[in-house]
Amino acid sequence: MTDELILANATLVLPGETRSGSVKIAGGAIADIADGGTVPAGAVDCGGDYVCPGLVELHTDNLERHIQPRPRVDWPHASAIIAHDAELAGTGITTVFDAMRVGSISRKESRYGAYARRLAGELLELQAAEALKISHFLHLRAEVCSDSLVAELDAFGEADRVGLVSLMDHTPGQRQFRDISKLEAYVKGKHGFDDSGFQAHISHLRELREAYGDLHEAEAVKAAKRFGAVLASHDDTTAGQVAVSAGHGIRLAEFPTTVEAARACHSHGIKVMMGAPNLIRGGSHSGNVAAQELADLELLDILSSDYVPAALLMAAVKLGRLWGDMARGLGTVTHAPADAVGLHDRGRLATGKRADLIRFGIKAGTPALRGVWSRGVRVA
Repeated sequence: MTDELILANATLVLPGETRSGSVKIAGGAIADIADGGTVPAGAVDCGGDYVCPGLVELHTDNLERHIQPRPRVDWPHASAIIAHDAELAGTGITTVFDAMRVGSISRKESRYGAYARRLAGELLELQAAEALKISHFLHLRAEVCSDSLVAELDAFGEADRVGLVSLMDHTPGQRQFRDISKLEAYVKGKHGFDDSGFQAHISHLRELREAYGDLHEAEAVKAAKRFGAVLASHDDTTAGQVAVSAGHGIRLAEFPTTVEAARACHSHGIKVMMGAPNLIRGGSHSGNVAAQELADLELLDILSSDYVPAALLMAAVKLGRLWGDMARGLGTVTHAPADAVGLHDRGRLATGKRADLIRFGIKAGTPALRGVWSRGVRVA
């Protein structure tokens, strides 16, 4: 870790405000914050660039893209994990909850095999060996529409850094895929099904939901408690579904698909997380509610990069402009996600917090990173 570093003459992003000042790093933590634009001897002159906490990512599928860069291509996992880690660091993400699906489908044609336990072990081993640049936790995506969820959850324990468990239900015709045509385009594109293969696939998923869905939902709730992990809902669509989520003790909703669901979340004290790509693109690729609509309605609390790591900072800056409050926009990717998962040692510029920091400017309307530090060590 760096003995001492001062980032001076910066626009500091603090909870509730931005102001000119400097940050001193020592021993991997924030040692001091000072006001003003002076540049002490030996300090880095940031020239007014923003300095804010490192980004906290709660839901990204990016690791899977590195593991399987093409259909039926299984890339060497250690290399893929290290490349994924470096990519996230290069986009300003200093804490990530790597999403891994648990709950496979034994039917060969469905192409959803078990992989999370092996991959998690490899990732944790690399982290223990200090081969990774940033801080990694596990996000287990518990697919209730499967035939092996309980056994796959049982393979994990308290030592596995499982910080988040989300209840996933991809039964065709509801939640994310109320519009079957959107599911058809997605599945055919990803797995190469023909028409008959797709129809067989959705029929099998519905059968699995009928046979195991309620049991798997209950077991996933129990598993989250066993791990000491935060429990999240996924793709809630109706107020009734949100009420069920609240009954499970859920306080984080990933990607509610309607305004109705987002309103219900806030009425139950559940934080709403939406995808940064949705905000950047101006809408959902699945045809669900637009993130900007929820932002306009004061119903958006947290952003996730989802499937584009570079979208996280870009979307937070866009939110800052939409709201006329850059500190608030950047809070959706720093202290808000950190608080949602109980990581109170990061996410804010404050003395004693982890020195996870980013420096960026705005070029041609787009944030351009100038530096990324994890525990005081420069990683990008």
